[in-house]
Amino acid sequence: MPTLKAQVTTSAMTGYIMDENNEPLPGASVIATHIPSGTMYGVLAREDGGYTLPNMRIGGPYSLAVSFIGYEKETADDIYLKLGEKYRKDVKLKVSTTELGAVTVLANENRIINSDRTGAATFITNEQLRVMPTITRSTADLTRLNPMAAEGGSFAGRNDQFNNYSLDGAIFNNPFGLDAATPGGQADAQPVSLDALDQVVVAIAPYDVAQSGFTGASVDMVTKSGTNKMTGTVFAYYRNKNMLGTKVDETEVFRGDLEQLQTGFSLGGPIVKNKIFFFLNFELERRSDLGSYYEANTPGAEGSNVSRVDSADLVHVSSVLNELYGYQTGPYQNFKHNTDNQKGILKFDFNLGENHKLTTTFNYLDASRDKPAHPSAIGRRGPDFQTLQFENSGYTINNSLFSGILELKSLFSSKFSNKLRAGFTSFEDSRDPFSTPFPVLNISKDGVRYIVAGHEPFSIHNRLDQDVIQISDNFNYYLPGHTITIGGSFEKFSFDNSFNLNAYGGTFGDVDLADFDALVNSPQFAHDVDTAQTIFDNNNANDNWALAETNMGQLAFFGQDEWTVNDQFTLTLGLRADIPLYFDTPEKIQENIDRNCCYDPSIVYSDEEGNPVTFDHTVLPKSTPLWSPRLGFNWDMNGDQTAQLRGGTGLFTGRFPFVWIGNQVANPNSYFYCMTDPEFKYPQIWRSNLGYDRKMGRGYTLTLDVIYTKDLQAAIVRNYGLRPPTESLQGPGSRPIYSASEHPTNAYVFSNTDLGNSFNASIQIRKDYANNMGWMLAYNYLDSKDAASIDAEISSDAYDRNPANVANSNTAILAPSLYGNKHRVVGSLYKKFTYGKSWATHIALYAEYTQGNRYSFTYSGDINNDGSGLNDLIYIPTSGELAQMTFSGDVAAQDAQRTAFNSYIESDDYLSEHRGQIAEKYGSVSPWFNRWDARIMQEFGLTNGNNIQLSIDILNVGNLISPKWGVRQIATSTGLAQPIGVSVAGGVPTYSFDTSQVTSVFDDFSLNSRWQAQIGLRYNF
Repeated sequence: MPTLKAQVTTSAMTGYIMDENNEPLPGASVIATHIPSGTMYGVLAREDGGYTLPNMRIGGPYSLAVSFIGYEKETADDIYLKLGEKYRKDVKLKVSTTELGAVTVLANENRIINSDRTGAATFITNEQLRVMPTITRSTADLTRLNPMAAEGGSFAGRNDQFNNYSLDGAIFNNPFGLDAATPGGQADAQPVSLDALDQVVVAIAPYDVAQSGFTGASVDMVTKSGTNKMTGTVFAYYRNKNMLGTKVDETEVFRGDLEQLQTGFSLGGPIVKNKIFFFLNFELERRSDLGSYYEANTPGAEGSNVSRVDSADLVHVSSVLNELYGYQTGPYQNFKHNTDNQKGILKFDFNLGENHKLTTTFNYLDASRDKPAHPSAIGRRGPDFQTLQFENSGYTINNSLFSGILELKSLFSSKFSNKLRAGFTSFEDSRDPFSTPFPVLNISKDGVRYIVAGHEPFSIHNRLDQDVIQISDNFNYYLPGHTITIGGSFEKFSFDNSFNLNAYGGTFGDVDLADFDALVNSPQFAHDVDTAQTIFDNNNANDNWALAETNMGQLAFFGQDEWTVNDQFTLTLGLRADIPLYFDTPEKIQENIDRNCCYDPSIVYSDEEGNPVTFDHTVLPKSTPLWSPRLGFNWDMNGDQTAQLRGGTGLFTGRFPFVWIGNQVANPNSYFYCMTDPEFKYPQIWRSNLGYDRKMGRGYTLTLDVIYTKDLQAAIVRNYGLRPPTESLQGPGSRPIYSASEHPTNAYVFSNTDLGNSFNASIQIRKDYANNMGWMLAYNYLDSKDAASIDAEISSDAYDRNPANVANSNTAILAPSLYGNKHRVVGSLYKKFTYGKSWATHIALYAEYTQGNRYSFTYSGDINNDGSGLNDLIYIPTSGELAQMTFSGDVAAQDAQRTAFNSYIESDDYLSEHRGQIAEKYGSVSPWFNRWDARIMQEFGLTNGNNIQLSIDILNVGNLISPKWGVRQIATSTGLAQPIGVSVAGGVPTYSFDTSQVTSVFDDFSLNSRWQAQIGLRYNF
């Protein structure tokens, strides 16, 4: 994939105009015409014969015409441009001796070996968007073709929150970063219809300094444009419970009343021929799913999807709460969750003459989704084998979005061009809890959370408004052998966040199942129930809900020289500066301090080395420029575009979820203190890439890429309420523990560490045939390590869910990352059969074979008193040491737990091989899995030139053939497996193990392990 300019929306054409003696022809006329729209791009060749046509529409076909007085005119037809591509076309003109017609030549279609290509990237064509299998109609079903991709949006072993997503060149992230990296992700909605997209590119190592905002990958999407021909489509895709697998291995899975409909239309065409065009798209989705695939344990119940949670316990909890307080928990299984959304795009393209083009894009999304209580924030909630929750402990998430983007592309002469872009995006997110105001109830059994009831803890008047303003400008100066780029950008993010954690009580801490009745019958709990309703009524009446206002931004400047050293070697050298901006956020912090009760700047905390430190809560990190130099190169090794060596090295500065700063704004109170280290810096990496591409004849192309990434400034959360531990745990697995005086309070501080690196090596071979057929096969090896694989928004969660250094929880340790897969094989196949005059059958396949995700074994309980009941890695006792460990219960119960825990350890390869050791952070890996997806589409051409398409998409084809195939096995969905509970008194631990646990890995009963099908009908005109 070629070098990509800014957050890309266009392509370019470049080359040299020479005579037969290889002498330049300055002043030669070069005109490229986009045939469908009549859009023209013209320029005169420079003094060295070079020309550049920047900011061109993607796609085609284009016709290129080159003329010069006294020479024969030449044209090249059928040129198609890929997103971000600088298409190279050199032309030699012959001296005119007689009046001859124009000479037409075929365009060079080699796109892999291209002098503009440096770093690793994957390009997704419009054809792939149309034919590859998908049910979600998500770009994720296409970007997974990148060998370095992983589920969840991770690329090259990085957190998906560190990617930059753009739509028509404008930032299209979820900037506050709650739960998802893209807009609408919380509601499982695709923010843009797949039918509205023209092309997509994933760039992992672009050495163009105009590319910014990521330390993972840059994912750029460009929408379709209208042409001189009125075209459109109407489509519908449908599936129901009869198009869903019901068996995972030998287990029958209740499929519920699943139903999904996705329908919409697109229309594009001219408003004024050759001058003004429009494109309109609308799509609607309605879907219902089973709320939980796990069932309660009932007499005689069998199957791996049967939870340890007894149905009698669930019924008892629900009945008691209803009898005492009239509280409705809702059912605990066989309930439905709905997912609804609608979205649209309206785009206008204006040809303001031959040298100026204006584009405006308007996008909206209205989405909602029913969800269970958060599965892992501030403790586990399932639903899974260990923990079940009631329906009314869930909520509906609402995401709405409106954005407007304007882009002006100008070509001032053969030497100067410019691209100006401005955009505004408004997000409105909110939650509607299913529960009436009521305390949170976390009920444990054997030291591990068992039943979740009451109000969802994060959905108490949870409202977030986000506004994004962005302006950027790129100016290009074309000189002989050089393209000079200078530019800058300004981004402002404004957040109004109402988050009322623990407003109704009960969020922190659990009650044992045996003590449940006593708790809910207590006067204190009755008071808490009344208080919850009073808080709800008073805050609504007086508008007293919490509010944290955060304003952030970034100012950037950059310069670059793309130097064509000779016909075979191109060198790109650039420098970028990114300056963080905090605007009036310190004043907003002070306003929040004034609204709260318990800010205390006199408290002395301890940094990671035990040094005393105090904080002024209004102080934010400095606005110090972050410099990003980059160097890229491309070498056409044989001078004939059969083999190229390419690569580069440089720094990349990325954004991060701005909720991390928002936590400081929202939480000044000493009992839940959240702070950002005044020396904190935006994430920054040093990434180097070496790539090799070779054409091997007969349509084969080989691509090799090696990438090494080093973290320079990674993010980590430390608890500055801790002082270095001096006491020790007694018994097997002794470790340092914190005394009460060494843990006087909690203070969660976002800071930096330079620990972290990753190594990617991928090999890809593709074969393209002349008869509408092609395939690709790739392998990627990943070794990714970090100090904190942060997958949380709340500062305390980012600390809690990071498995801690056993010696000192605040000392960072380098360990395997939670993100990415060590081994991944991916492939695709496409074949089109044509027959008759206008009938065709399209067949597309996607396949992957991947090593599973990493996870850690941790205790359920705070064994070292560091303030987290999630982050303590377990000690794996030998069989002899089990006798020295105290378990809960009487002698018989303890013996049963020892025996069961020993069997559990022996059943797991990792645990059994590491007995007598503390489990390694993310040292365990779930089993390999495979997946085959297919699409078959039948196209019927009509006599009027229109066509009808019937399609069927089948995901996980293997499971359709046999219920034993395509089944995934997991140990946890959160990265933390917690098989054993622990409590500590006087340095002596007491353990608890639920004897119903017989294996660490179990079948995943979600849709990931079952076949799914969807039928589609489309009319194109």
